[in-house]
Amino acid sequence: MYSIIVVPPPGGAGTGQIRLGAGERVGFGRAGRPDGLVISHGGVPRIAGEIAAHRTFWLLSNLSEDQTYVVENPEGAGEHVKIAPGRVDAPVPFEFSRVTLPAAGDLLTFDVWAPRHAFRSAERHLLAGSATAPAFALDRTKRYFAVLTALCERRLRGAPNAPLPAVEEIVELLRPSWPKVTRSAVYWNIDYLAVKLRLRPGPQEAGHSRRTHGKKESLVSLALRFDLVREDDLVVLAPAPSGVAR
Repeated sequence: MYSIIVVPPPGGAGTGQIRLGAGERVGFGRAGRPDGLVISHGGVPRIAGEIAAHRTFWLLSNLSEDQTYVVENPEGAGEHVKIAPGRVDAPVPFEFSRVTLPAAGDLLTFDVWAPRHAFRSAERHLLAGSATAPAFALDRTKRYFAVLTALCERRLRGAPNAPLPAVEEIVELLRPSWPKVTRSAVYWNIDYLAVKLRLRPGPQEAGHSRRTHGKKESLVSLALRFDLVREDDLVVLAPAPSGVAR
């Protein structure tokens, strides 16, 4: 049973996916083996690297002399790992990964899927004592959560480096589900979230707009890092059904 799937890049030798079982390896590069991943670009080393499958994750070796490789989580909010030249068997934890190779002014990519991620129930049964307090107590039915979702919307839609929306843009995002939203209400909810999630603007920030921008950056960073807001939550920005107050 295969553990990972390597998806060749456009222009790579062959069009079929490469399936690896636990313990199997495949090389990639400009002059790879016929059964490997051949990337026909003059800026890619002849032997560029190697991928090894584990049961629930995979390992990447960077065999180039001077190029750092980047492995991104395309479903995440900018999560990535950097694999330095010469690094061997660096573990990659993402279920879906995009490997980026810098190549003579171009950025070439190919994907690696690790669909056999294993999970167990996080529930605890028959344990005495009080329940563990939640790390972040957020109510998804409240206005502040809709504001937080609007703040994260661009990055949740697959643009991890997108600039954060201005308050006026947040108002427009929220208007379908919150017709009476105002700039003041958005500012108030941003301030409330900063207090609720124990965030404070840095001491170097001065002025109302800079303080607000610093709070927005901190809120989005925290929310996406800990999955407080997910892509499924974008539904809170949709228009409310007729006759239903939100």
